[in-house]
Amino acid sequence: MDPLVRSALWVQRQMARAAGTGLAALFGGYLVLTTLDPRPPAEAALVLGAFAGSTLYRAWQRLRRQPPEDETTRLDLELFSHLCVAVYAGVLRTPGGLDGAAYPVVYALAMLLSSFARPAAAGACVAFAILLESALHYVALGERGGERLLSHAALLGVFTVLNFLVFRAEITRVRKLSRLRVETELVKMREAARTYRLLGAPSGAGERSTTPPPDDPERLLRSGVDEIHQAVEFALELLRRSLGLRTAMLLGLDGAGTSLHIQEIATDEDAILPGPFSARDGILGASLSKCEQLSVDGPKAGLHVPYYAVRPAIGSACATPLLERGQPRGLLIVDRESREAFTHDEEETLGRAARFILRAIENERVFVQLERAKVEQGKLYRAANALASATTEAEVVEAGVNGAREFAAFDFAVVTLFDKNTSEHEICAVSGEGAAELVGQRFRHNAGLVSMVVANRHALPYRGDYDPARQMVFTRRLAPPAMPSLLVLPLLVHDRALGTLILGSTRRSAFSDSVRPTLEVLASHVAVSLSNARMLKRLEELATLDGLTGLLNKRALSELSVHKLKSATRFKKPLSLLICDIDHFKKVNDTYGHDIGDHVIRGFGEVLKRVKRDTDAVGRFGGEEFVVVCEETDERGAAQLAERIRSELETTTFHSDQGPLKVTCSVGVAPFPAAGANWDALFKASDEALYVSKRGGRNRVTVWNAKHQGNAA
Repeated sequence: MDPLVRSALWVQRQMARAAGTGLAALFGGYLVLTTLDPRPPAEAALVLGAFAGSTLYRAWQRLRRQPPEDETTRLDLELFSHLCVAVYAGVLRTPGGLDGAAYPVVYALAMLLSSFARPAAAGACVAFAILLESALHYVALGERGGERLLSHAALLGVFTVLNFLVFRAEITRVRKLSRLRVETELVKMREAARTYRLLGAPSGAGERSTTPPPDDPERLLRSGVDEIHQAVEFALELLRRSLGLRTAMLLGLDGAGTSLHIQEIATDEDAILPGPFSARDGILGASLSKCEQLSVDGPKAGLHVPYYAVRPAIGSACATPLLERGQPRGLLIVDRESREAFTHDEEETLGRAARFILRAIENERVFVQLERAKVEQGKLYRAANALASATTEAEVVEAGVNGAREFAAFDFAVVTLFDKNTSEHEICAVSGEGAAELVGQRFRHNAGLVSMVVANRHALPYRGDYDPARQMVFTRRLAPPAMPSLLVLPLLVHDRALGTLILGSTRRSAFSDSVRPTLEVLASHVAVSLSNARMLKRLEELATLDGLTGLLNKRALSELSVHKLKSATRFKKPLSLLICDIDHFKKVNDTYGHDIGDHVIRGFGEVLKRVKRDTDAVGRFGGEEFVVVCEETDERGAAQLAERIRSELETTTFHSDQGPLKVTCSVGVAPFPAAGANWDALFKASDEALYVSKRGGRNRVTVWNAKHQGNAA
């Protein structure tokens, strides 16, 4: 982009960013003016309405959006500068004005400002308030001496700083505590979901993530955990009442198999330890290691139940493991005061209760998986619909990236296309940091991840873990921003790679096993849509472009010309039509052959592309005849363009086996509406002017006039 254009755009953006604060300054200036010289009521009411609307709009913008840091600072500055004008206007209307009893409202605004605005915005607003008060003192009220203003400014600054230090610290502390409580509850819920295996498998051996995958909504997990808790609570309470138990408890086994955590409990006791408890000691460890039900009774039975803070009298206890595919997942532990051993029927009841709990967990797990699959299919369906409606490569890329955001949270996305004929990759779209430097870059097939994915047709790197020190994405010189997670997906159509879809994230393990298969399916949809867009573009080119020159063909140019003529008629603007014909072209074909003749036609097409303006339409009407439609061009401008075309072709040298070759052209020009009011009449007039050029010795330009009527080329 031209530096001047970039500078103009930058200035325009800065002016737009400063518009809100500038508006507040204008309102402040009007307040000074009305204090100095009261304005008419109608004018004051109009300005007051505009000020109220502007203030409410700033407040609405600030409250409804969650912008980035710099945008938040700007919105805070705009809102509080408006509020500053409102406060000073209110204070001036009270008895005593700036020295009256209402002036402390300014300090209240400073307290609000320091508590909720960004520090930079708070400092700028305090400066704005001091400047406004200075203008009111010296301009509007005509006061001299700055002692009172200095004391107000000093107190305002000190008050703002102290409030910032005290209130901001307290607000930060409260927010941190609230966030900690919420995160604690979420962690508990996720841990319960993980124990019940509602979440997917861990990402690595011995590692358990505390964050659910992006495609697993918190609501779904919470619902699943609540349903399991209700079923387990019902089973435990039923056991406690029917078997005369003191406590019935479900303990979940952690991933390492070393400790047990309380999942649900039914008891009358208050002093229950929170755990965790060892999974290797006593009856608990024995039941888990043997994977069988064990019970104890007698005076030492209480030693096997570690969950009481104050151990009551325990006569018997029974531990029943919850086995899933032969592996213990948890433990159902019950105890009672009676020293009578648990009977066979009671143990059978406890075993059935354990199986009931397992079935409840399994049913909810299946339900959650079905709901998750339903959600994923819905997202995939929406993404597929968006891709199906995309008709251009740019639309396909945009729909594909937006669809990927439904399944994974990423900060960086790239689409590359591979040209098999040249063995080159092109970065055709980038979203995220460094987009301007990467878009449009081309690189040769190499040992990078993109090239390997295209060659092997498999996503890389393994598990989506990216190490820029060891791995190369594009080339050593051309690299994406450093981030721990990156996934390069092939865009495959019939096992042929069109290119790649690259996703990057600043979060570790962002592309886990639960999300990668879905992204691969999405990438295949993107590839098919991309292939369809290319075929559609090719069909459009075949239908509208001349195969030899790449210019518009006769049908496409005729349709476009009719449209341009209608526009020129409606808006009463000039338009001209040029017909260009290569002189003695048959002799070129007869002397040098049709291959050289085609070469000359292509060369003339390049001349026309090079000379024409952006608003001109150029087409090949067949053989060696070309037509140019010039919008907003009168007779004089069309003649100048035609002369440039003629002289440019005259100086062009074509090469052949028989030596260099030069050709010339004749041009006929017809202005609208003098030469014709519709396409057929205008084309006929241009043809008549072309005939005059041919008959007059060729290699010349003729502009139509009435005396040429009746000639035909």
